[in-house]
Amino acid sequence: MENIVSTFSDFFKNIYFPHIHIRDIVEILIITIVVYYVMIWFKNSRAWTLFKGIFVLGIFWLFAGVFRLNTILWIFRNTISVGIIALIIIFQPELRKALEQLGQRNFITGLLDNTSGERKERFTSKTANELVKATFEMAKYKTGALIVIEQNVPLGEYERTGIPIDATVSSQLLVNIFEHNTPLHDGAVIVRNNRILAATCYLPLSDNMDINKELGTRHRAAIGISEVSDSITIIVSEETGDVSVAVAGNIYRGLDPDGLRKRLSNVQTRSLESKRFRIRKGNKNEGEAS
Repeated sequence: MENIVSTFSDFFKNIYFPHIHIRDIVEILIITIVVYYVMIWFKNSRAWTLFKGIFVLGIFWLFAGVFRLNTILWIFRNTISVGIIALIIIFQPELRKALEQLGQRNFITGLLDNTSGERKERFTSKTANELVKATFEMAKYKTGALIVIEQNVPLGEYERTGIPIDATVSSQLLVNIFEHNTPLHDGAVIVRNNRILAATCYLPLSDNMDINKELGTRHRAAIGISEVSDSITIIVSEETGDVSVAVAGNIYRGLDPDGLRKRLSNVQTRSLESKRFRIRKGNKNEGEAS
């Protein structure tokens, strides 16, 4: 028994236990809080997607180091300085927005408002029915509309370009928003879960040269937002009244109510797949972009 106690005593003597003071605990808490809120900021912005890409490169670098892939390691070592500058350029919009928020009084409130859990939810069947009903009510009278449905990639930067609404999705409200000659009819509506977040939002236009020339700015904006996020966008043509859906850089044209409902059902079950850009016409027939 004495030998066992002596062994444990000798073992713990060789372990260094640092002297922890109050200021050390305070520093640990401050660093923990800062890292936590930085990760929340990453999660709630497009920077999270870019960060995951950098993480994959880091794993590849580690893999190259373990297996001594010297050529790849040499490339990494000689491009890291350029890579840091490239990161600053890539993250420039997000960094600028973060610095702007840092100077705002509601910065802490914004950080505490963590809606990442809400984004995992999908809208209800009632919301899908309201979207379908409003879409084809507007299509009947050739009322142009652009409805963006957020999924996992946050659309906060585009939401801020519009007018806040924060109302439950209803067909009557959507029809009123896109009614001709009303203050909110121009631009896009952004929907998250079961609520309309904002109207008159500006979307990035796609610069893909393969887009059919008969498609106007509204369709090009729908494709553009689908290229930079995993959102799904409903488009009603003001010229023809045709209903289309843009997702993952693709556009599905000439949808009927059942076809639109099927697309929305795919979003609810997360069964949409990312594919290369093609213009698709109809519910089942596919056509290459022209």
